[in-house]
Amino acid sequence: MKLCRFNDNRLGVVEGDRVKDVTAALDVLPAARYPFPTHDLMIANLPAVRAEADKLAKTAKTLALSECTLLSPVANPGKIVAAPVNYKKHLEEAQTDPQIHHQNQVAEIQRVGLFLKATSSMQGASAGIDIRHPDRRTDHEIELVAIIGAKANKVKREDAMKYVAGYCIGLDITVRGPEERSLRKSIDGYSAMGPHMVTADELTDPNSLDFELTVNGETRQKANTRDLIIGIADLIVFATSYYTLMPGDLLMTGTPEGVGPIVPGDVINARIDKIGAMQVKVR
Repeated sequence: MKLCRFNDNRLGVVEGDRVKDVTAALDVLPAARYPFPTHDLMIANLPAVRAEADKLAKTAKTLALSECTLLSPVANPGKIVAAPVNYKKHLEEAQTDPQIHHQNQVAEIQRVGLFLKATSSMQGASAGIDIRHPDRRTDHEIELVAIIGAKANKVKREDAMKYVAGYCIGLDITVRGPEERSLRKSIDGYSAMGPHMVTADELTDPNSLDFELTVNGETRQKANTRDLIIGIADLIVFATSYYTLMPGDLLMTGTPEGVGPIVPGDVINARIDKIGAMQVKVR
């Protein structure tokens, strides 16, 4: 199933270029009060939401996908976990290009580990990207994002994929400079997620997906997830050896070679097989 959040926090089932409004499926969610949960309630209750959405979709109002304002597929992730330099050729370009590394140590992911992005940096594809520091180079980075579906702590590799609820496309927008990664990548709007969530039962082989990013129609990044240095299962093992992942947490799996600058007026198109494509405008 492909689920999107759109317009004024409505829930939709995506079928081709149409969206079926199944917002009423959210009525199955448990009531919450202060202190509110630190995880995403919809993802934590996804089986019940999907069952209700299936029923409602038969008679639901249908809209054109192109007319919808797409929000991030997950509303309230507790954490955005990101994997740096997780493609060999990107590691090589980051180590050799001073405009990327800025004298920072760029080492193998096994040495530098994962990092966190602020959840306030997340928004949907339709929101676009506002360049915060126009005097500095700001780069695009396309990534496959795994959406965690259940509480996961000290996970064994053979169980890791059981904790994935689904997938979406992510743009890890990055301002270059000498500061720590999490600062330069946590600017408002610099984690663009979309266009929707594809549930894990529909996307059963995330380790062999072609993907591509273009800027103004020019291909910048093109690769396959089989080129990941550390695959999704091992990333989950790695992450949960340090902290507990919760329903709705987002795991950004890394970007391939071809990262490059974006400026106001650019239009980014990002596509991943079996998920879809999203367009993001730069301001």
